[in-house]
Amino acid sequence: MSEPTEPTAEPTATGVAAEPTARSTAEPPVLEVRGAVKRFGAVTALAGVDLAVGRGQVVGLLGDNGAGKSTLIKAITGVHRLDEGQILLDGAEVSIDSPPTARDHGIEAVYQDLSLFDNLDVVTNLYLGHELTRPRGIRGMRGLGWLDRRAMQRDVKDRLEKLQVNVPDLRGHVGLMSGGQRQAIAVARACAFASRVLILDEPTAALGVRETRNVLDTVRRLPAEHDIAVVLISHNMDHVVQVCDHAVVMRQGRVVGTTRPSPETTEEMVAMIVGAKEGAGQKGAHP
Repeated sequence: MSEPTEPTAEPTATGVAAEPTARSTAEPPVLEVRGAVKRFGAVTALAGVDLAVGRGQVVGLLGDNGAGKSTLIKAITGVHRLDEGQILLDGAEVSIDSPPTARDHGIEAVYQDLSLFDNLDVVTNLYLGHELTRPRGIRGMRGLGWLDRRAMQRDVKDRLEKLQVNVPDLRGHVGLMSGGQRQAIAVARACAFASRVLILDEPTAALGVRETRNVLDTVRRLPAEHDIAVVLISHNMDHVVQVCDHAVVMRQGRVVGTTRPSPETTEEMVAMIVGAKEGAGQKGAHP
């Protein structure tokens, strides 16, 4: 009888060889984008982009300004509609035509502009569209309830404490808070409600050293704790190396390379971003 052989890594749709696990061979990626094309008039922002992210993974999406990263994630979250291509969740094609539809599918995102309501308080911003209620207890009023502000305030306080963010007054308007506080509120909101995919666009851009460390710790823990996929857009190579399982590099609307982030591959990633080297790390990649 022959000796059993070790399982081999299988290439994903991004060309990154996934670790040989039961999940990677038995389940489709939680998020898959195939042949994404998006045009704005004569400008082609996405020119046939493929991306796949498995549950429990953090994938870094890298590229210089104008590479197409933001357009891609806005297509995934329903802000833009693709001209061509498919978006699949757990192997099934879906039509995402608006941000509420994306949220219904368990996709949450933190954009660079944060998308917060400056004239509302912290609790309302975090729970907008996901409000907690308690029954009114009035006959004939089934399905209605009071907003449970206390429960929401307790939950928001706990979430911000985990990020070690000091917000003295949760009832204060978000527009009066610091950039770091606002960023942490947006991150906490997305983390709270992502059940499939969490997309973070430069989540540490406005944060101090301590807040940055805690956001990165949260990103590192989330996939395993909540069984979700995370897509991280960042220009900080150190952060990518710290938290990402794979890195996908875009340039001029295309995926030009993939690799496993490490101190040894940092120069390789930078070279792909600036166009000095393309195709690095694409073992088994689709043409």
